[in-house]
Amino acid sequence: MSVAGTYNTTVKSPMGDQAGTFTVTDNGDGTFDGKLEGGMGAMDTEEGKVDGNTLTWKMNMTVPMPMTLDCECTIDGDNLTGNVNAGAFGAMPLSGTRA
Repeated sequence: MSVAGTYNTTVKSPMGDQAGTFTVTDNGDGTFDGKLEGGMGAMDTEEGKVDGNTLTWKMNMTVPMPMTLDCECTIDGDNLTGNVNAGAFGAMPLSGTRA
């Protein structure tokens, strides 16, 4: 099954659960483009890589403070699990299901 799709996600952040929509477009060459949209705005993925069913990428957060997020997740069928690493704030669990 392709990793491409739209996922309804939750990030367990220090400010509470952050719901969002994560859209993944598999470029077919080991890279992907994507966007995470939620209550604090939208962030485009950067340096998106696909390795089997594992995705890794970066996002530049601006709200509530500027920070680069290092992200990874594994897609198993319609389920997504992983982490969003927010530097000094540590890793925040990421989960989701295909919409």
